[in-house]
Amino acid sequence: MKKLLLDGFYNTQPLWEHEQFGIPQFKMPKLNNFPIEMEPLADNLRLGHQMEHVFKTLIQASRQYEMLFSNMLIEEGKQRLGELDFLLREISTKQVVHVELAYKFYIIDPDIPEPIYRLMGPNKRDMFHTKLDKLKSKQFPLLYHPSLKSHWKALQIEPTAINQAACFKAQLFKPYGEENVHIRPLNTACLSGEWIRFDDFNQVAFAKWQFYIPRKQQWVIKPQENVGWMNHFDTLMETNVRMLKENAPMLWAKRPDGAIEKWFVVWW
Repeated sequence: MKKLLLDGFYNTQPLWEHEQFGIPQFKMPKLNNFPIEMEPLADNLRLGHQMEHVFKTLIQASRQYEMLFSNMLIEEGKQRLGELDFLLREISTKQVVHVELAYKFYIIDPDIPEPIYRLMGPNKRDMFHTKLDKLKSKQFPLLYHPSLKSHWKALQIEPTAINQAACFKAQLFKPYGEENVHIRPLNTACLSGEWIRFDDFNQVAFAKWQFYIPRKQQWVIKPQENVGWMNHFDTLMETNVRMLKENAPMLWAKRPDGAIEKWFVVWW
């Protein structure tokens, strides 16, 4: 599973390329051989924290960057203001870069005209535009917080000379059966599957399909063949339980011809 997780993260495309929305996209270093060793991850560890471990493992395996620190807490008195995800130094240029990491699963709502407002989590509780605002108004400005002066002095770094970027990877899901979904200036290579409403999923057209409900950690990886596939009826029963809790599950959906797709079934 570790290798699949490393592969899945590395091969997930950035949500935009170069610079968009005033935020440069961090370009992952190329790796010829993936690191095999990664510290064990607890099953109950939040997916975001798992992705931080994966990012750290990949950066440490590269020859392009050295990691100066990760997850630096910023506090003011007893109040926790936030943290800086990663501070890296490019080995060839000595340039220091502050990287904020995000790995997201967004569905696309084509009824909303502006692309940045179309992206939301499958439960409609995680909006792309609010994440953008948080990056620009809160997370990046923390680099200049007065409490970090001693850290910069110890590292002999001037904070104004530090570049800032986001490593923002995403899997995007378009409405089921919709061919043309416009998301520019976002990266169309992030399109990873489709989403469908429960009532539309509860149709005889899917009677011969097979399904698997992956664990959250498996959301990142490419669908696997050797899993416990369920028939359509049993999947409806399992999915309905999640619908009642307003929890949209991911499905791996296997067509009668054997092709496997990624879906979200939404409750709203």
